[in-house]
Amino acid sequence: MKRFPVAPRADWQQTAADCGFRFHTMYGEPYWDESACYAFTLEEIERDLEAPSAELAMMCLDVVDIAVRDEAILHRLGIPAGQHDFVHDAWRRGEASLYGRFDFAYDGRGPARLYEYNADTPTALYETAYFQWVWLEQALARGLIPAGCDQFNSVQEVLIERLSRMAPPEGPMHFTCARDSEEDRGTVEYLRDCAEQAGIPTRFLFVDEIGVDSNGQYTGLDGEALRHLFKLYPWEFLFREDFARFLPGCDTYFIEPPWKAVLSNKGLLALLWEHFPGHPNLLPTWFADDPRANRLGASYVRKPLYSREGANVRIVERGRIVCDEPGPYGAEGHVLQALCPPPRFAGRHVVIGSWIIGQQACGIGIREDSGPVTKDLSRFVPHVILN
Repeated sequence: MKRFPVAPRADWQQTAADCGFRFHTMYGEPYWDESACYAFTLEEIERDLEAPSAELAMMCLDVVDIAVRDEAILHRLGIPAGQHDFVHDAWRRGEASLYGRFDFAYDGRGPARLYEYNADTPTALYETAYFQWVWLEQALARGLIPAGCDQFNSVQEVLIERLSRMAPPEGPMHFTCARDSEEDRGTVEYLRDCAEQAGIPTRFLFVDEIGVDSNGQYTGLDGEALRHLFKLYPWEFLFREDFARFLPGCDTYFIEPPWKAVLSNKGLLALLWEHFPGHPNLLPTWFADDPRANRLGASYVRKPLYSREGANVRIVERGRIVCDEPGPYGAEGHVLQALCPPPRFAGRHVVIGSWIIGQQACGIGIREDSGPVTKDLSRFVPHVILN
């Protein structure tokens, strides 16, 4: 694995606009960055990223199977008691998962180490699946990267195939997200496009436009029943909405399914370590109130069970707080994870996001930041496989 400079395409911003990539620059700061790319060997991809991602995906399902049958675990994960049966029943019915993203520390030496699993509402999907592939094709055609380069990226094809298997028996699939996030809306619109390519009619509405009818069923803007709903809106948020009391009795099929609530918080990291201790792709992690967390000593990372974009992450090194991100999270509790600083290339901290569609590992996206915590403005940098 190495990082090397690349000449940006002179027209990349116009290409982004033509492709509908509206959040390539956010708050006046560049998000997409093609002034460099990361190069991997095929062995690094297959042995160190693809295979471990597929194995971890199966391990996560093992954890779900244990957790949904154990009220104490669900409580420890911060899932409200009134939703435990809702989560368990969705797992028992075998409701299908669409996607997720593992975030790894990896520098080409030694095993990739799991930081967290973005299992419910992962973003950086469009830029991984589509726009970095556009970059690859154009960079090859223009001689900006070596001839013969490839990319670990079949995300779009696998997404479309997966969605085709999740198609509603009748009627449209609705898509929703919160207002005021260009990135969330762009992610949802990309998934809608993939669904349309899979032959599924779609409609969009914002979360605050969802209603409830007299029978306790969720409805859209014109009163139509929401039978199949993709929501880029976290389960932990939904569980605390006023209309959450209707969830157990509704007939909406949710994507992602309710059992993803087990995987979408950092408590998963402690459960994985408990059930697969010493696994080479895991970092030692315990719930913060577990006496075993003392084994970490004076260096560790404290993460809230629920957190977004690196908020409220605290890094402690030799007893000293070296990073303490602000944010609104932490009331539900924390986990402590062994300190494993992100590798640095050209002075940038690097995290690799490995995408799981269904249970298939099918592509990566890379984020860089000047600091050790990946946040919403951490830059996305493309990658290649060198033959």
